[in-house]
Parts: sequence; C-alpha cells; structure tokens
Amino acid sequence: MEELDTARVTKKSIHGVFALTTRTFFIQIVTFISNLLLTIYLAPEVFGIFFVVSAAIAFLSYFSDIGLAAALIQKKENITQDDLKTTFTIQQILVLTVVLIALLSSGIIGRFYNLTSDGILLFQALSVSFFLSSLKTIPSIILERNLDFKKLVIPQIVETLFFNVVAVVLAIQGFGVASFTYAVLARGLTGLITMYLISPWRISVGITKQSARRLLSFGFPFQLNSFLALVKDDLLIVYLGKVLPLAQVGYIGFAQKWALMPLRLIMDNVIRITFPSFSRLQDEKEVLSKAIEKSIFAACFLIFPALTGLVILSPYFINLIPKYIKWEPALLSLFFFSINAALSSVSTPLTNALNAIGKIKTTLYLMIFWTISTWVLTPFLIIKIGFNGVAIASAIISLSVVLVVILVKRYISFNIKSAVFYPILSSSVMGVVLYFLASVIASSLLGVFVCILFSAMLYFLVSFILAKEQIKKDFALIRQSLKR
Repeated sequence: MEELDTARVTKKSIHGVFALTTRTFFIQIVTFISNLLLTIYLAPEVFGIFFVVSAAIAFLSYFSDIGLAAALIQKKENITQDDLKTTFTIQQILVLTVVLIALLSSGIIGRFYNLTSDGILLFQALSVSFFLSSLKTIPSIILERNLDFKKLVIPQIVETLFFNVVAVVLAIQGFGVASFTYAVLARGLTGLITMYLISPWRISVGITKQSARRLLSFGFPFQLNSFLALVKDDLLIVYLGKVLPLAQVGYIGFAQKWALMPLRLIMDNVIRITFPSFSRLQDEKEVLSKAIEKSIFAACFLIFPALTGLVILSPYFINLIPKYIKWEPALLSLFFFSINAALSSVSTPLTNALNAIGKIKTTLYLMIFWTISTWVLTPFLIIKIGFNGVAIASAIISLSVVLVVILVKRYISFNIKSAVFYPILSSSVMGVVLYFLASVIASSLLGVFVCILFSAMLYFLVSFILAKEQIKKDFALIRQSLKR
C-alpha cells in the first residue's frame, strides 16, 4: 500500500475527479451509440430478455458481498496481506455459492420467465461474468485505497468498449440474444486481464480470524445499509405496482429518473472519490473538515442550477415535443423529486464522511429511520393525495438533512453555510430570470436552448461575483495539483 500525505491525497483526489468525469462521459457516448445501433438490429423481446436476466443476476449478486471491500478502503491502519487474503477468500466463498445456485437454477428461472435456450445461455454467461468480475475486487481495492483512479478507470473503459463492439457486430450479423451472451463474456475476460495488468496481485487463499473480525465489524453494518436501501427503494416500486395503475407508476418513474439524473451523473463520481479520500484523512480533522465543505460545495454548485433549470423548463419541453405531452401529469412529482435530489446532494457527502471515519452504525440508524419513514409516509400520502404522494413523501423525508448535519458536527467541525449558501443564492437568481425569460422566448426548441445557454452563463457570472475568492482559491488548488 502506498503511504499518502495530505498533499498527495488532495492531488490524487483532484486527478480522480477528472479521470472519473472523463470516464463517465466516454462511457455514456459509447453506450448511446451502441444502444442506437442495437435498437435498429435487435427486436424488443431480445432487450427484454437481457434486462430480465441482468436484473436477476444483480439481485443474486447482492448476497455475494458483506461490505469487506468497503471495510478495507475505510480501514485507518495500513492493510495487510492477511486482510487482502481474508477478504478475497470470504468473498469467493460467497460468490461461488451464488454462481453455483444461479447455474443450477437456470432452468427454473428460464421456465419462470419463459426464456428460450438462448436466454438461458445468456443467464449462465452473466453468472460466469459475475464470477470473473469478483476476481478483480482486490486489485481494484488496492487502486482505490491508493486513490489511483486514473488507472482504475482503464479496465472500465476497456470493458465498455469490448461489450458494446461485440454486441453491435454480432447483432448486425443476426446473432440475436447470443449477441449479449458473447458480449458479457468478452467484457468479463477483458476487464479481468486489464485489471491484473494494471494492478497485479498474487491470489492468496486463507482466513485470519483477527482480520475477519475487524473487517466484518465495519463491513456487515455497511452491507446492511445497502440492504435497507434495497427495501426502501426497489421494494417500494414493487409495492407501487400493486396499489397504483401502471400509468401512474410510469409518471413516478419518469419524474424520478429525470430529477435524479444530475445527482447520479455528479454525485456517483463524488462518492467514489470522497470515500477513500475521507478515509485517508480521518486523523486530519481540520483538513477533513475543509474536504467535506469543498465536496458539498462542488456537488451543490453543479446540481442546484441543473435541477432549477430542469424544473422551470420541463413544461416547455413537454409541450414542444408532441409525443412528450403524455408526461405532463408527472410535472408536480418532478418538482418534489427535485427537492429530494437537491437536499441529497448535501446529505450524501455527509453520510459518506460518517462512513469514512468509521461511524457506520450512525449511518445505519439513519438508514433505518429513512426506510421506516418511507414505508409509513408514502402509503399514507398515496391514500390522501394520489400518486404524487410518492414524490411529496420523498421531499419531506429529505428534510432530515438537518439531522445529518447535526450528527456529523458531533465528530467533525465544518461550515455548512459556506458550502451551500452561494450555490443556493446563484441558483435562485438564475431561476427567477429564467422563469420570466422562458415565458417570453421558450415557444420553440431553439428558444429553449437559448434559455439554457443564457441561464448557464448567468449562473456562472453570478456565482463568480458572489463567491469570487472561494472559486479562485479552488481553481488555484486544482491548477497546482494538476501541475505536480
């Protein structure tokens, strides 16, 4: 393991932001082009088979991890060979068990979903690919703990290229479902080979009781958090499908997808970097405090204006695109889901910080609170208000960000006002101007795009005027780190 001082943590974190952002945009472009071609050459039922069996594998894969990878990344002390060996062995026992169950039950799953023989082979290929992916865990942990995100993104890019190229080429040649079968195997093999070329690790098997006990003390609550998130979010969708008409569930899904898009594009990368970065800084409380403030500021700086523009301009988009007018009933839900997304851009880095300093039980209690609140408030509001009650419930529950701030301040002193004040004020100014501007010129798609361009320029101008010194310091830090 590489020893990192504060300066190197800062430098590598900034490089990581650029690496993960570049990766995200590259993967999105490749995936978009691939999906465009696949939808031309493959029938809808082929996509249906792929999505169904992928979801089945994703569900089974949940039981193959008990948070040991996160425990290794978070660990304050240097990780040892015993830690790596113990994590690898326990995970492989779980993975092989899940893969064996999946392969033995492939016929049953095939009959349950009425899959063809090609569909069953795809399910088996995804099971094998899942096993290959598990072999990358330790090399990936080593890179992530060392904050070597520039190296970590290479296997992900290679996997994306091979999967999409193989799938498209075979789809054009008429392979149908088998296009995905060969593609997932190509993805698994190339990703595994690339990872070990970049981050070699000699596979070792064995379990050290002391390492297992210490890692599980963090890993088990961490995984329980993920399970509660599954209950809170995914099972809620299953419930909604039973109590609401499918059209209303569609409105909810449409609104939630668009409201959470800025959060997913930005926050997923922030979390991926800040968890190992915060973990390496957990003894440097003053530096950690500044890191938390900057991560919240960065997230809010990008997410707040995106959500403001989305809420104001979405009615114009819907009215201007004929086939989108059917989504008009979802606009109220979009507004409340956007409130949830905005407040989550503050609470998520804070819960991430709690995990990084080892306060995993605190975040577990928060997740229990959020899960119970969701399952109590959502059904009640659905009865009283209808399908919009789902989004309203999520907005109300997101107000608990105040509780998260209070809990984090027990362990780390930080200034939440300096992190959120300027993004809120700049987004508000932009929102007011955009509201009146859109009512005048957003009568065409060109007018809407002009609104987007003008509001973006206005937001950055207002932000620079209000937070000039803070922005200049942050850009100076970025330039200094990139030059090193």
